[in-house]
Amino acid sequence: MKKKRRGKKRRLPSQLPQLRRAIDRVDSQILKSLNKRTELTVDVGRLKAKKGISPYVPEREREVYEKMVRKNIGPITDASLKAIYREIMSGALSLMKQLKVAYLGPPYTFTHIASLKKFGSSIQYEPCDSITDCFTEVEKGRCDYAVVPIENSTEGVINHTLDMFIDSDMVICSEVYLNISHNLLAKCKKSQIKRIYSNPQVFGQCRLWLERNLPTAEFIEVSSTTRAAEIASRTKNAACIASSLAGEMYKLRNLARSIQDSAHNVTRFLVIGRTITNPTGRDKTSILFTVKDRVGALHDILVPFKRSKVNLTKIESRPSKKRAWKYYFFVDMEGHLENPRVKKALNGLEKGCTFFKVLGSYPAG
Repeated sequence: MKKKRRGKKRRLPSQLPQLRRAIDRVDSQILKSLNKRTELTVDVGRLKAKKGISPYVPEREREVYEKMVRKNIGPITDASLKAIYREIMSGALSLMKQLKVAYLGPPYTFTHIASLKKFGSSIQYEPCDSITDCFTEVEKGRCDYAVVPIENSTEGVINHTLDMFIDSDMVICSEVYLNISHNLLAKCKKSQIKRIYSNPQVFGQCRLWLERNLPTAEFIEVSSTTRAAEIASRTKNAACIASSLAGEMYKLRNLARSIQDSAHNVTRFLVIGRTITNPTGRDKTSILFTVKDRVGALHDILVPFKRSKVNLTKIESRPSKKRAWKYYFFVDMEGHLENPRVKKALNGLEKGCTFFKVLGSYPAG
């Protein structure tokens, strides 16, 4: 009987060990620099603590990102560079103070993913059952910030979030945009699916795909995409529409990726806190107001923006729950509250309002 010949041991190209040693040397330099940077950041944190300043400063975060992107000559992409610096700053923040951030949970919802995109993985997170609970956690001082959804590019505004600003003292500190990719996840085969779980907004964003591909399936609405994944993981002939992270968490197979009807499916999230952010040079200001009940009142109230050449990027109305046929108006505009043109426009607007409130000035996402 012939002996089975062993394959020859693969030899690495002669330059590979040398290149790896060079990489090891660079890694050592990076580690040394990271620790030095962290020490300096902690020193900054001590100075901020003495002055009662929050360790998280959105305008400084923007400044660091933009400076690094300007200096980047590649081959690393700007997106990868930003992701690396997000985690560097997240780790440093956790040493200055253990920031606690509330979000509309449970874990692995898109709001959780947006929170990670904004604050990194070293921050302590608190999942909340509702948008109201997110606001309450910050108002009561149990969390430093909260991340809540405000609008989707295909489904429109999240009315509950808008309504919360009417009575809350919380302000908008920052915003996050997240590209939304919905996935059909299950433990069974696609042909075996009889019911699909997800939240109402997700079903709305995948309506056409579902009609074409699973027209006989029963659609069951639940509170979140993560809850949908949890149910699908233990229910026979069931699937869910959720993030790939939720699928990994519950060991579901990804049967179809990116099933949303619109290729440009983006959700905007707000970071709410207690203090207005300083100017960065590329900011937004959000306001809330009501107008007098007379013909042309809304037209007249918007004239100061035109005169001051302030661009409005969004205007939404919500009915008042305190008085019939009375409406609150939510407006986003370009520029910071400290910008002279914005300040002039708001002074002119406030004179014609029965109620006026600045919701925040913050870096544009």
